[in-house]
Amino acid sequence: MNLVTRLSATLVLAAGMAAPAFAAPATYVIDPTHTYVRFSYDHLGLSTQLSRFDQTSGTVVFDKAAKTAKVDVVVDTKSVDTGYATFNEHLQSADFLDTAQFPTATFKSTKIVFQGDKPASIEGDLTIKGVTRPVSLKVTHFVNKEHPMKKKDAIGADASTVIKRSDFNAGKYAPNVGDEVTLSIALEAVQQ
Repeated sequence: MNLVTRLSATLVLAAGMAAPAFAAPATYVIDPTHTYVRFSYDHLGLSTQLSRFDQTSGTVVFDKAAKTAKVDVVVDTKSVDTGYATFNEHLQSADFLDTAQFPTATFKSTKIVFQGDKPASIEGDLTIKGVTRPVSLKVTHFVNKEHPMKKKDAIGADASTVIKRSDFNAGKYAPNVGDEVTLSIALEAVQQ
């Protein structure tokens, strides 16, 4: 009986020591003070306009060992920020974002393609104005490290894609105002 007890204790100890080798997926909550979705488009062939949404939330589930991830992002479309209040209201109208009926836009990943230890692209479904289309975000920057102030594991990324706003029933004034819109996200998220 004593041998069985010692053997059991040894197995439990060995299993406990081996457990860190099997990393589990970790959930990271998007930091709304350092995560912004920006959008740019051609304006009358005169300039490229750049604006953003000020309120973004969501989660990233990241498994370092398995090289898998899942991204869910929610954008408050009423937080559109062009730098000009009247134009913000114009973009919230039914001709564009229709924020009265669709106060949020969402992105939900369906597949993450890794290159080595880092994601290279994120495929998923983008929903704007109740219309869902598949998009692929190219990841141009990714880092996973301890947050220097919060002392928790954190991730950061920059990614972008190009969509046609007419695909989301927001194509007013195209082609004079460019139909193609570049969406870029600067994302930071902290492990919970």
